[in-house]
Amino acid sequence: MEKEKIKKNKACPAKLQRSGGFVILFVIVISSIILAITLSIMNVSLKEIKFGTSARDTNDAFFAADTGAECALFNDKSTQNKFPLAGPAAAITCANVSVIPTFSSGVYNFTVTNLGSTGQSCAKVTVNKSVLPTAVISKGYNNGGSSCISSSNTVERQLELNY
Repeated sequence: MEKEKIKKNKACPAKLQRSGGFVILFVIVISSIILAITLSIMNVSLKEIKFGTSARDTNDAFFAADTGAECALFNDKSTQNKFPLAGPAAAITCANVSVIPTFSSGVYNFTVTNLGSTGQSCAKVTVNKSVLPTAVISKGYNNGGSSCISSSNTVERQLELNY
């Protein structure tokens, strides 16, 4: 009887030692599967965040370009005609900011700042009176700041109008 107990006690640790490698392998496989699932969910989440940010930046840039173009059209088509065929432009008001366009050879340039959802968007507008029909090119930027300088993360949208 005692010999059988001794054999069982000796057999148990050996059996556990033989199956210990399998348990570790099983734990590593399960952990790897859980890690792969977690990483794929994180990847999808990051892509969704980037897409949402890209959509907001695109909207800010487009609406900045649209604001610049509308400002040019309003001031050119108004009764005061702020962009004469020859000569310097008068001061114009865009988005509650007074701007004096620069003039060179029938082309007027001005910048509208503090636009968009964060106030960092801007638009660079060119009104070309030297060609017929008059061409308005408005480039909107999502984060140009007060000086309207684009950087590597800037989204640009351009509108071209002829009338």
